[in-house]
Amino acid sequence: MAQRAVWLISHEPGTPLCGTVRFSRRYPTVEKRAKVFNGTSYVPIPEDGPFLKALLFELRLLDDDKDFVASRDSCSHINKTSVYGLLVGGGELWPVVAFLKNNMIYACVPLVEQTLSPRPPLISISGISQSFELLFGIQDFLYLGQKNDTELNTKLNQLPDLLLQACPFGTLLDANLQNSLDSINFASVTHPQKQPAWKVGTYKGKPQVSISITEKVKSMQYDKQDIADTWQVVGAVTCKCDLEGIMPNVTISLSLPTNGSPLQDILVHPCVTSLDSAILTSSSIDAMDDSAFSGPYKFPFTPPLESFNLCYYTSQVPVPPILGFYQMKEEEIQVKITVNLKLHESVKNNFEFCEARIPFYNRGPITHVECKVSFGQLEVFREKSLLIWIIGQKFPKSMEISLSGTVTFGAKSHEKQPFDEICIGGTAYLKLHFRILDYTLTGCYADQHSVQVFASGKPKISTHRKLISSDYYIWNSKAPAPVTYGSLLL
Repeated sequence: MAQRAVWLISHEPGTPLCGTVRFSRRYPTVEKRAKVFNGTSYVPIPEDGPFLKALLFELRLLDDDKDFVASRDSCSHINKTSVYGLLVGGGELWPVVAFLKNNMIYACVPLVEQTLSPRPPLISISGISQSFELLFGIQDFLYLGQKNDTELNTKLNQLPDLLLQACPFGTLLDANLQNSLDSINFASVTHPQKQPAWKVGTYKGKPQVSISITEKVKSMQYDKQDIADTWQVVGAVTCKCDLEGIMPNVTISLSLPTNGSPLQDILVHPCVTSLDSAILTSSSIDAMDDSAFSGPYKFPFTPPLESFNLCYYTSQVPVPPILGFYQMKEEEIQVKITVNLKLHESVKNNFEFCEARIPFYNRGPITHVECKVSFGQLEVFREKSLLIWIIGQKFPKSMEISLSGTVTFGAKSHEKQPFDEICIGGTAYLKLHFRILDYTLTGCYADQHSVQVFASGKPKISTHRKLISSDYYIWNSKAPAPVTYGSLLL
């Protein structure tokens, strides 16, 4: 597992290039290995300029990039992995791991120890997971405690020396760059115990363990007999263990209530030392029955220093949290809309926020709105042809709310008005955005009293839960039905 090159690029909209390469590092020895392994499919690492232009184009971050490009924007090229192929120098550089965070693009190219034609499955390329670990480590180092651009520039200047120690010859030894900085500053400090290569430093301070469970619910609802509604829950358990000692051991148990939905498709972090076979064999492909393993799900592990995702999971909950109905009828320059939303009785009625966004594509600006809402308030964004129904923090006691009325549009302007190739005519949707704290749809929770820590000192243990909507669509029930949108859930 090694990296061929690493880049940090600041995204700067409005400038001629729309970005600047703030840092780059290439590993020539790894590049020679890539040339041997990839054979005729080998594409060399380009210079910073061509790489910057190709990456911004692929990420749709160029200011003048508004046209549809089939090779990048078609449904057959929906990217779900943050792994891209860039057209550079007459060939395609793949795989390129890249993501945007805080106006900084983090990118690197892992070594693939085989030919790239045909493309091997991502799961077989071990360097990709190491790429993410390295980039997340750099991100944590740059923005942990960073208050201004001066501090950011200082940390960027420290990166070359830190990567010499944390990622020598392109091979990641420790993703926590702060440890490398501490090792450089305090090189004279020696550790009496033998330390593993993947854990360069140790923690000193108050012991504490933080556990956060985040579930994202996706849904596609049509209110049609010939198209089934779909929904899915994806969860992630994030941990941060500040514990003294070189190899502390921790065991976290995830539990479900009596009526909770079993966890499936569980993927764990490499630091997990053992697992019950029932956890590994629980799959969403299999039909649900009463014999499905419902916990507790125990994860013994030796934690890294940085925050990490202990595990991911899916679950087949019986119903979506909010059931919706959306109907839109066109009448010349105006449309009549009707929306009904119902919060399921089992869901916690206490939102951090909840709103419904109703966009109108391929039309002119909104000139007049005459709508009535039974609850909440309606905001109109005329130039964006968008209605936002702010529901607030609670549904009423009836758990049902409605919106109805007419929306009138002016003349269409191709330059300013939102355009969408799918949402033509009556094909339209409503998208829900919400977040509920201290709640998960599966009922999954981590009992802080069941957390076992084998390290010096008694740690403070904190647990958090939240449910977030993600791609939660309710489609116009009057729209023609030939298009299937279920693939958007994947």
